[in-house]
Amino acid sequence: MKISVIGTGYVGLVTGTCFAESGNHVVCVDNDPEKLRKLQNKEVTIYEPGLEVLFQRNISQKRLEFTNDLAQAVLRSEFIFLCLPTPQGEDGSADLKYILGVADDLGRIFAAEGGDAKQRIIINKSTVPVGTSKKVFDAIKKHGVKNFDVVSNPEFLREGYAVEDFMKPDRIVIGSKTKYAMERMKALYEPFVRQGNPIIEMDTASAEVTKYAANSYLAMRITYMNELANFCEKVGADVDLIRKGMGTDTRIGKRFLFPGIGYGGSCFPKDVNALIKTSVDMGAEIRLLTVVDEVNRLQKEVLVTKVLKHYGGDINGRHFAVWGLAFKPNTDDMREAPSVVIIQHLLKHGATVTAYDPAANESARFYLGESIAYVENEYDALDGADALLIFTEWNEFRTPDFAIVRSRLKQPVIFDGRNIFDPDKMKELKFTYYGIGRKPVINA
Repeated sequence: MKISVIGTGYVGLVTGTCFAESGNHVVCVDNDPEKLRKLQNKEVTIYEPGLEVLFQRNISQKRLEFTNDLAQAVLRSEFIFLCLPTPQGEDGSADLKYILGVADDLGRIFAAEGGDAKQRIIINKSTVPVGTSKKVFDAIKKHGVKNFDVVSNPEFLREGYAVEDFMKPDRIVIGSKTKYAMERMKALYEPFVRQGNPIIEMDTASAEVTKYAANSYLAMRITYMNELANFCEKVGADVDLIRKGMGTDTRIGKRFLFPGIGYGGSCFPKDVNALIKTSVDMGAEIRLLTVVDEVNRLQKEVLVTKVLKHYGGDINGRHFAVWGLAFKPNTDDMREAPSVVIIQHLLKHGATVTAYDPAANESARFYLGESIAYVENEYDALDGADALLIFTEWNEFRTPDFAIVRSRLKQPVIFDGRNIFDPDKMKELKFTYYGIGRKPVINA
């Protein structure tokens, strides 16, 4: 099948590469000259485990190509995926200028072709508010174009596991107004659901809401555990034991119950706020999400409070080591990362920071510049530091050589924002240790 993917960000590049891997011919379109140069030179522009092998293979097999010529790409495609950014506006709403701008371009291109040529399917893969499919349809139709459908096909890709999620999805959601478009979309996705995972058919509005509803619900679970963790600290309970007790309840399940320093990334914060804004605009405010957003903002400051309390309210002149900058492991994504908020607070209080992240050092410079020092090894971050702060639960941080950690820190003090260490072991090793929702371990 002939496919165009417009936008080569995180979703677009994974989508295009994985469709090519199933034997389709895919043309990815982008108007960023530097990004396009790298892609055409066979350079993967995002950090995503497993993507590099598929990317190189499909370019070599000439199933995957990159261009800035929108017309050339879409005129030879049946399926046109819109994988464009929908940045959060100042009022919390999703900004649709890129999607509607491209929709208008498509209308002009198809009108110039004649307006009633072969049937095409335009697919909203971006996370968009309810009603966007109709806006895209209207933007194309106003140019006199007839033979096209607009479909909502939200993505459910987890950063760090996106290739696996695309190639073996737990479900495919397709919103369509026509049987023809639905059947063609099902044929496109058939190779990915051979084990029987469902393709769920619905209308476009329901598909659009499904994505927001799923992400907002997961954000709510995380936020609930963070609130519970803060409560546990007050009453002397251990949130990790409680998590295990909750997670074995089949009605609840184990996932997204880990407390920490708040959620971040490109999806949860933006999607929660967009759903809040849409619900307010429609006169049906989802008040629970307003609380979720506020609690998450405050949770990013919890570790700072612990640091200040430990040092008697004064950290001016203190130096801290940081392990982990990305909002989650297995990605270099720094969007809405709690690390940025925490580090900025530490700097405002007069502290200095040296940080290490396996993938996000360069991405972090966009947000933090040279206000902190960056190193290429986790142990090098420890030299001369008063304490170690952990912001991202990368696997390589879970079993470090604690003898090296102790020897290179000024004092054996750890603030663990992701609860990756066992408090009993910290006590045995004579570290002062602060987690989230746990009793602190204090070694004089």
